[in-house]
Amino acid sequence: MLSLRKGRYLARLAQTPQDVSRAQALRGLCFRKSDHADRDAFDDLCVHVLIEDVITAKLVCCFRLMPFRDGSELGQSYSAQYYTLDALSRYEGRMVELGRFCMAPDVHDPDVLRVAWGALARFVDTQDVGMVFGCSSFAGTNWEDYADSFNMLSQRHLAPRRWLPRVKAPKVVRFARVLIGREGDPKQAMLRMPPLLRSYLVMGGWVSDHAVVDLDLGTLHVFTGLEIAAIPPARARAMRAVSGAPR
Repeated sequence: MLSLRKGRYLARLAQTPQDVSRAQALRGLCFRKSDHADRDAFDDLCVHVLIEDVITAKLVCCFRLMPFRDGSELGQSYSAQYYTLDALSRYEGRMVELGRFCMAPDVHDPDVLRVAWGALARFVDTQDVGMVFGCSSFAGTNWEDYADSFNMLSQRHLAPRRWLPRVKAPKVVRFARVLIGREGDPKQAMLRMPPLLRSYLVMGGWVSDHAVVDLDLGTLHVFTGLEIAAIPPARARAMRAVSGAPR
């Protein structure tokens, strides 16, 4: 069973309906700015990871994981609602979709994110996962607020053509086309980049060439993939050091 601790933070799998309800409540606060829980049909298909402050017992972070035997099963994923994933359907290794990642709004300790990635590394290693994927969200639906970030994504971090997701959602921003020839500010790009996506990128992750406008959650999101074998060795060692896995 996944369980790891770093400092005052403990990551563990949800064990009871009450655990899942706590995660849904935090998601409602983060994604919907509401006291109403965020829940959907995918919750019953996922394992849920909770990160708690062991001193206060507060839930500070959560996310859910949906494993797949290989790319042929991706039509069942949350991401497949928004992206055509025919290219990735040919992927032959085990995969896991990371979704609904959020941190409590008043929590800014970088150790929380480190523990989250350590927990993910533990899961990836024990399940022999070859690729992690999901939707990385920007708050709000005005893509121009993140023009520098999208510029950096289009210039440095687009998915390899062999895996590139295609447009499916009715409302998208084709930023890789719109921003051709436009200069961006790299510093502002990183400042406006969501922390989860930033972590993906430093480990060699890649994104779709368009962003989906999600009117339900009031966000923009890009499909994000990370091939485990492509993670730089130093980064992989750092993740496994947190997870407690052999280096």
